[in-house]
Amino acid sequence: MAKKKFYVVWEGRTTGVLSSWKECSESILSYKGAKYKSFKTLELAKKAYAATYDDYKGKTIFESEFSKEQLDLIGGADLNTVSVDAACSGNPGIMEYQGVETATGKVIFKQGPYKAASNNMGEFLALVHALAHMKKIGDTRPIYSDSKIAMSWIRDKKSRSNVKENAENKEVFKIMLRANKWLKENEFTNKILKWETKAWGEIPADFGRK
Repeated sequence: MAKKKFYVVWEGRTTGVLSSWKECSESILSYKGAKYKSFKTLELAKKAYAATYDDYKGKTIFESEFSKEQLDLIGGADLNTVSVDAACSGNPGIMEYQGVETATGKVIFKQGPYKAASNNMGEFLALVHALAHMKKIGDTRPIYSDSKIAMSWIRDKKSRSNVKENAENKEVFKIMLRANKWLKENEFTNKILKWETKAWGEIPADFGRK
């Protein structure tokens, strides 16, 4: 189950302490100059709202290892995007993946579970699925992933999983082959962006099982 978070919006359509990412995103999406942060507890959120955004800007609200200067450069996440993620119980184990609207968390696609697969395979398939789906409907928005490995596989247009094919994972290996084939035969214009977990919290497509 995903850990509960609270969101403080100092400047947005709705200000104050909000109890869900959906409420927060509705307040800040396309709002020029929005100021907001995420907190682990209601007590911390209330304390922050009683102060100012500048008091908390650049602090380790997400247990960030970034400096204030780095956070300023990173800025906030682009909410007019799609986010993808995978979850795997065991390595290899039971894997599934999904893509969601970054702003609202609305599920666009969800696949699995697949047996004897890896999380890297899921992250890769999620990106290819998103790219293929968005190309088909003419959606050119960027795509967020929190997996550097999957992003490198997309860049190289080839997956490099160490998982061995067997009777259990035959289905997912067929999908991996199709994904690699699609990458080699198709071009895409969507930017693939790294989701900065340490700065922004868990990616909206996260399955909440950590």
